[in-house]
Amino acid sequence: QVQLRVSGGGLVQAGDSLTLSCAASGDTFSTYAMAWFRQAPGKEREFVAAISRSGVSIAIAEPVKGRCTISRDNVNNTVHLRMDSMKAEDTAVYYCAARPTSYSIKPQLYTSWGQGTQVTVSS
Repeated sequence: QVQLRVSGGGLVQAGDSLTLSCAASGDTFSTYAMAWFRQAPGKEREFVAAISRSGVSIAIAEPVKGRCTISRDNVNNTVHLRMDSMKAEDTAVYYCAARPTSYSIKPQLYTSWGQGTQVTVSS
């Protein structure tokens, strides 16, 4: 099972851009679909973006569509989430997740999770 470590996050201003990274270890990274989720206080964990094992297919959630880019590097075993034009409603703890098959927007289908990183958008 792959282990995930998230980096990035912190306090940003509304309108800024932010990139989160997730480094994988412990298994063959290219056999895992990867995704990003977020959870705001008092809310359920929410799908943000996902990318297929090869990186060819992606899915982006409507609230961040047009502002969000997901990418992966199967050589360096990393997945990245870039968000532009950050809004106050993007404030949440962001998690990366791995699934040893095709990607899904359902968090309960992911088998490995990173530790989460707080993103706070100040307006």
